[in-house]
Amino acid sequence: MKPMIAVLLLLTWGSVMEAEAQFTRYLVKFRDKGSNTFSLTNPSAFLSQRSIDRRNRYGIPLDSTDLPVTKRYMDSIRSVPNVIVLNASKWLNQVSISTTDPAAIAKINSFPFVVSVSPIAARMANLPLKDGKFGKEGDGRIMADFYNYGLSAGQIRIHNGDLLHNIGLRGQGMVIGVLDAGFFNYTSLKSFDSINANGQVLATWDFVKSETSVTEDHSHGMQVLSIMAANVPGQFVGSAPKSDFYLFRTEEAATEYPIEEHNWVCGAERTDSVGGDVINSSLGYMTFDNPVFNHSYADMNGNTTIAAIGADLAAKKGILVVNAAGNEGNGSWKFIITPADGDSVLTVGAVNVSGMPAGFSSYGPSSDGQVKPDVASVGQGTIIQYTNNNIGPGNGTSFASPNMAGLATCLWQGFPEVNNMRIVRVLRESGNNVNTPNDRVGYGIPDLRKALITLTDEYATMDVAVAGCSAALSWSSKDMNRMRYEIERKGPGDANFVRISQQYGTGTIFGNRTGQYTDNNISSPGTYAYRILQVVDTSALIGFYIDTVTVSVTGPCNGAATGDISLLQNPTRGRFSVKISLAEAMTQMTIRIADASGRIVYTSKFNKPAGEFIVPIVSLKLASGKYFVSVYNGSELLGTRTLLRL
Repeated sequence: MKPMIAVLLLLTWGSVMEAEAQFTRYLVKFRDKGSNTFSLTNPSAFLSQRSIDRRNRYGIPLDSTDLPVTKRYMDSIRSVPNVIVLNASKWLNQVSISTTDPAAIAKINSFPFVVSVSPIAARMANLPLKDGKFGKEGDGRIMADFYNYGLSAGQIRIHNGDLLHNIGLRGQGMVIGVLDAGFFNYTSLKSFDSINANGQVLATWDFVKSETSVTEDHSHGMQVLSIMAANVPGQFVGSAPKSDFYLFRTEEAATEYPIEEHNWVCGAERTDSVGGDVINSSLGYMTFDNPVFNHSYADMNGNTTIAAIGADLAAKKGILVVNAAGNEGNGSWKFIITPADGDSVLTVGAVNVSGMPAGFSSYGPSSDGQVKPDVASVGQGTIIQYTNNNIGPGNGTSFASPNMAGLATCLWQGFPEVNNMRIVRVLRESGNNVNTPNDRVGYGIPDLRKALITLTDEYATMDVAVAGCSAALSWSSKDMNRMRYEIERKGPGDANFVRISQQYGTGTIFGNRTGQYTDNNISSPGTYAYRILQVVDTSALIGFYIDTVTVSVTGPCNGAATGDISLLQNPTRGRFSVKISLAEAMTQMTIRIADASGRIVYTSKFNKPAGEFIVPIVSLKLASGKYFVSVYNGSELLGTRTLLRL
C-alpha cells in the first residue's frame, strides 16, 4: 500500500466529489506562511516564556514551523459558507475543517495559497465508545521509601524508580502533556486527589469538540494519567506524582480516521507552546474505519505518517516524546504502530513485573530498521484507576508508556542541563538488554539508578591544588543528604588507596553541589593520588568514582604531628585492641571499622590526651573476612590498618 500522504494527494477533487456523502472532514494544506503577522524576532507573541527558555537552554533555533498559520489564510477559510474550522497545525501548515458542501470545497481549492484539500474523516458519529488502539488490549484486566507504593510498588521498583523518589525527584517543576481519548471523571476519582488539590492540572482542551471539558469523554486517558499522577498512600502511587499536567483530548475513540493524527500534532504543538517538557501518548494508528486511509507496515518508517512527522518535530523542539508501542503482538499486524515509529520517539513495549515480555506488545523493528520498541516497562498487570473508584491491574502498552514517561520525567528533573535526546539515550544505555537489543523489548528495562549514576558521573568534576604539604580537593557534583563522598588517597609506598575522610551530601532534593576537603596529613614529599567515591545509593553501597587526580608534593614536610596506630590480637577470632600513640591531645577521636565492601560496622568516639593507650574492642561480632580499622581526629585520618577475622 502507498504511504498515507500519497493516498491523500491522490484523493483529488474528483474523488472528493464522488465520496461527498462519505466524508465530511478535510485537511487543507497551505502553500506557505506568507504575509504572516508574527515574526521570529518576537517569539513571545506565539510561545510561552517557558517554551522560549527550553529553546534557549538547549540551543534550539526558531524556524518557520514555529510561526502560527497565516491569519489571512485562516480568515479566508472561515469566510467560506458552510465551513467550520476545526484545528490548525502550524508545524504541518494545515488546518482541519468540517463541511458537507461541495461548493465550499471547490471554493477553498481555488485559493492560490492552498496546495490541496483532502478528505480525512467521516462525520463525527454519536456511537458507543469502542476499544481503539489503546486501553484494555492484551490479556484482559484482571533507605526507607518516601512513598508507600502499595499495589504499584512492582511497576516502580522494576526500574529502581523508588531511588529517584527517595532523593527528592518526584516531578516537581516538570510539565507533562498527555494526549489521549478523554479523562473521564479525573476531577472526582481518588487517585487524583493530590493533583486536583494542588492545582497540578494546568489546563485542558478537547481538540475533537473544541471545548475545555475533558471529563465526560473516554476513561482511557484518565487511567493513563493515574499511572503518573496517583497518590493514594499504601495503595497506588504514580511514577511522577508531583509533576504538572496538560490534558489534551485528541482521540475520537468512537471512530478511527486520520483526523486523529492531525489532532495529535495539534496537541503536541500546544504542549510545546505552553512550555511542556514531556509528552505521553498512549495512542497509535495503522488501520482506519475506511480502508482507503490504511497504513502499511512500510509506512512505519518514521517519515511518512502525519503522527510520526509531528512526533519527530516535537522532539526537534526539545520535548521528550514517549509513545506506546502498540498492542498488536498477537494479531495479524504484529508490528509497532505510528507514531511509535518516529526515530526521535522513546517507544515503550510492555512487560510484567517479572520482566517477561507481554504477548500483546507490538514487535519491532520499524520498517526502516530502527530498534523498536526502544525500551520496556510494566504494561501487563499495571496498577491503574478505574471509573468505579477501584484500583487494580490493567493491560496494554498504553500503561507501560506513562509508567516510563513519569520516571523519565523525574530523571530529567535532576539533569536540566541535558537535552531530551540525552535522556532517551541514557534510558537505552541503562536497559538490561543494551548489548543485544531485540524486537520485543528493544534495549530492555531501564535501570533508573544506573541512568542517574551515568548522568551524575558525566556532570561531576574534581580538582586538587597543592600548597606546601597540604592538598586542597574541590569537586562539583549532584547530591542530597542520603548520599556521601568517600575521599581516598594513595601516597608514596602505598599499595592501595586508603579512605582518609568522608562527607555527606546536603539538602533533601537531588541537585547541584560543590564540596571541599583539605588533606593536612601529608608527612613526606612524593607523588600522591586522590580520588572521590560518590556513594549514590547508600542502602546498596552503589556509586562511582568522580575522578582520580595525581599531584606532586615537593616538601619538606614535617608530618601531621598526630601519631600512629597498630592492632593487637590480629588476626583475631573475636576481641582485639587498637593501640594508639598520640603526639598531642585529641578531642574528637573516632575509631571506625568498615568491612571489605566499605560498609561501616562499628563507630566509637573518644577524647584522649597525648601519649600511648590501648582501646579494647570486645563486644563486636564480626563474620570471617577482611576489615579496615581507621582512626580519625575529627575528619582527619590518623591511619588505617587491616584486620583479619578468622
